[in-house]
Order: sequence, then C-alpha cells, then structure tokens
Amino acid sequence: TWTDVKQMVIIFVGLFVVLMVIVSQFPPSVSLIDGLYLAGSVGKLETVNTSFDLTEKYTIWSGVIAALFLFLSYFGCDQSQVQRFLTAKSVSEGRTSLLMSAFLKIPMQFMILLIGVLVFVFYQFATPPMIFNSVEEAKVEKTVEYQQIRGQYEEVHAKRESAALAFVESQNDQTRQNYVAADRMFNETRKKAVDHVKEATGNKTFNDVNYVFPVFVVQNMPMGVIGLIIAAIFAAAMSSISAELNALATATTIDFYRRHFKPNALDGHYVAFGRIATLVWGIFACIVAIYATNLGSLIEVVNKFGSFFYGSLLGVFVLAIAVKRARARGAFFGLLFGVASVWIASSYTKIEFLWFNVVGCLVTVLAGYLISLTVTDEPGYEVPAN
Repeated sequence: TWTDVKQMVIIFVGLFVVLMVIVSQFPPSVSLIDGLYLAGSVGKLETVNTSFDLTEKYTIWSGVIAALFLFLSYFGCDQSQVQRFLTAKSVSEGRTSLLMSAFLKIPMQFMILLIGVLVFVFYQFATPPMIFNSVEEAKVEKTVEYQQIRGQYEEVHAKRESAALAFVESQNDQTRQNYVAADRMFNETRKKAVDHVKEATGNKTFNDVNYVFPVFVVQNMPMGVIGLIIAAIFAAAMSSISAELNALATATTIDFYRRHFKPNALDGHYVAFGRIATLVWGIFACIVAIYATNLGSLIEVVNKFGSFFYGSLLGVFVLAIAVKRARARGAFFGLLFGVASVWIASSYTKIEFLWFNVVGCLVTVLAGYLISLTVTDEPGYEVPAN
C-alpha cells in the first residue's frame, strides 16, 4: 500500500512540474489565461454538452449516467481494485481507501487534461513535427508529395502563429475568426500528411496521437524534468500493471485452474502456476498494447475496451446484492446475454462506448432475473483445505 502512495506522489509531482515548465515556455506576451483563451476558441475547452444524443461521445449525461455505471463497476467490482480494499487492515481503512481513490482521481484527471491543452497551446508558437511517429515518417519523408506537404505545413503554421499572437494582443471577434481559420488550415494540412503516410505505407489505421506527449517531452523538457516525467510514467504503469496482472493471475489460478483441474494440490504448486499465469497474461497484455496504439488515445481505448465488459460485470453484482430470487446460473447466463448485447450495440448501432455500460448492466440484470426464475443451482463449490 505504501508503495502505491509513493508512486502516487511521484505522479502528482511529475504532473505539476510539467504544467509549470510548459507555461514557462510560452512566449513572454502569452500568459496562462491567454493560452486558455486560444484553446477555448477552437473547442479545446468544451466542458458542458447538454445533448442527450447517445451518438455523441462526451456529454453531461454520458458523464453523469453512463460513466456512473462504468466507475461503479471499476471501483466496486473489478478485482484489480477490490483486492486493494480487501487487504486493508480494517473495513474503515478500506472505505477510506475507496473514497481517496475516487476523489484523488478528479484532480489527477484534470491535470492530465490541462497538460494536453497546454501542449496544444505550446505548439501554436513552436513548430510541431508534422508526423510525431518518426519511424513511420522516415518511410515517406523523401517522397516528393511529402516534401510538398511539408512546405505547405511550415507556411500554414507561420500563419497560425501570427494569427494566435494577434488574437492574444487584441481579443476581438475579427482576430478570433482569423485564428480559427488559420488553425483549420493547419489541421487540414497535417491531415494531408497523415493520409499520405497511410497511403504510402499501407497502414490504414495509422494514428500518431499517442506519440504527441512523449515527443514533446523529449524535444522540449529540461534534462532533469525528463527523468522526473519518465519516473512518473513508470510509477503509473507499475501501479496499474501490478494490480491487473495480480488480479488476472489470481482469478486464473483459483477460479479456473484450482477449481477445475487441481483441487487438492499443495500451495507451492498454485504459486508456481500463478507465476506462469502472470507471465502469460503479461505477454498477452503486451500484444494488445501494440495493437491498441493505432486505435486512438490510449486513455479512451482502455475505457472503450472496459465498457464492453464492465456493465455486465456490474449487473452480476446487482443481481447478487439486490435480487433475492437470483441464482448463480441465472447470473452466469445473464452475463453472457449482457456481453452479447453490448457487442450487438457496438456493431449495429452508433451509440458511444460509455453507454455500453448501461446496456450491459440492464440486460444482465433483466436476463439474469428471468433465467433465475426457471433454473436451480448445483451444489456450491468449496475450496478444499490442504
């Protein structure tokens, strides 16, 4: 637990230092408030969207309703989190840990999002790489078309920088419109470069959004700060990876291997199998991570993957806690129906992924309850004593 506390401190210190360093590298005439005005003028600070359109990714309703289902499942049902609470010294400490996790997540997410906005502002006045993934860029940088796009890119960036400075100096409608138009031209030119990379390399899923911050850090942060940021990244990764791999290995060993294959083996045997399971799940996670790099922002990808299952998982817990007539078989088949319903929703509708949690939970509860009315359970499984 204290290891997690130390890792959390490193993460917060790293985020705070990054914020300060980014702002310090703005032009002398551009303040933090000016930078936020620039970002807000092109839609980077939209915080409230009251639309109830389920096909819009982020609205106040998806945040209040759909995300509630996601986080109830994540903090209350996901073994990677629950195992932390169960190892607390007392129920009171477990509750405190849960509340601290929930409340500290808010400022941390705010700082992460603010850093993204400020990096955007920084690149209004410093020329960003046209392609942030240098490996993919190297494959096309010598082509004639790419060189032509680069010339256009440098030109439109210079125009955007001038428009941004003019908007900061005199914040009126005309300078704002000029800046928005210049930013649009810049984005269109960069899109040409990205499309060229896709066409020239044959990688139709190419996306360099996950390279923006690492490239920014390496190219623009002072040496000591780079080390601190790397330490913060490793602290976040180690905290998450250790919890996830431990949860997966434990579930695989106890709920699957011990129950169905070796119910009476010695503890040492299960420890050895758990280590093998950890290795296998680690390799699997690496493969998925490589695949996920081209799917967009990794934070969003993680939540999207989780939304396929978290709602149904929450539904099983709702059945167990709130429905007296629920049976284990009913909950199991309800879970299958819930996951299937989410897959159908993702394949045949345009609703955004946060609402998958609502769909999965409701279908699991309804299907699990109805099936429980028609089935009985087999005698329960008991963990054998060694």
